[in-house]
Amino acid sequence: MSEAPKKEPAPARPASTVVILRDSAEGIEVFMVVRNHQIDFASGALVFPGGKVDKEDGDPAWTELAPQIPTAPDRAFFIAAGRETFEEAGLVLARRRGSDSILDAEAADRLVETYRAPLLKGEMSFVDIVRREQLALAGDLMVPFAHWITPEMVPKRFDTHFFLVAAPMAQVGAHDGGESTEGIWVKPQQALSAAAAGTRTLVFATRMNLEKLSRYATVTEAVAVTRSQPVVTVMPKATTTPEGRLLHIPAEAGYGVSEVFVAKGSLLGTAAHRG
Repeated sequence: MSEAPKKEPAPARPASTVVILRDSAEGIEVFMVVRNHQIDFASGALVFPGGKVDKEDGDPAWTELAPQIPTAPDRAFFIAAGRETFEEAGLVLARRRGSDSILDAEAADRLVETYRAPLLKGEMSFVDIVRREQLALAGDLMVPFAHWITPEMVPKRFDTHFFLVAAPMAQVGAHDGGESTEGIWVKPQQALSAAAAGTRTLVFATRMNLEKLSRYATVTEAVAVTRSQPVVTVMPKATTTPEGRLLHIPAEAGYGVSEVFVAKGSLLGTAAHRG
């Protein structure tokens, strides 16, 4: 009898995740959200804001509206990062055209109050907002930080680019209240400790990137080191054991390890995304 054909892995959907940092008196803090329990992927997990790359993120209009961002096809990942920062964190990474200054808190709050709900309902697109408000997306604030692809054995897969962003200090930010039910500024080590204590849930890639962030004392240091190092793609390979899975990742990706054990029942994925 011939063997059954090997099942092809599910395609990995393009996605972007935003690692938004700010300095505090006790070190760097990162903005994170708690996924709504009604979301089908990583519900209830503490995650960085992020989501799938939408069709509108590849609109040719971004050539003019985001001139500092690399050309297609990579541009769509940057645009998605800027859009998700607006949707999930309530921060506006943009300048008035012709200005060198990021929008202040008053202007950012007005844009979030006016446009976030219609954007989330699909009544308008992010490119519509940026064009209508005479803005230019601040691509220089988005620093490529990591690239994770969900392992092939997982049925729901993402090809996720992570971007480091220094939060505009004048803006406060707030979660969307829909896909995310809580938004917090937290020190990376605090989030890791909460997960170890069982009071927070982290997916694997979030945990690894928090561990990398915990090495940095300031946002300036995190951005400088990130800019100086190449981004190495990580698609974990798994070895199954009776206790769980041993995940193999490239040593050159900069996480300080090449193997990580994930116990049975732990979340495994590249990031928390819709759809």
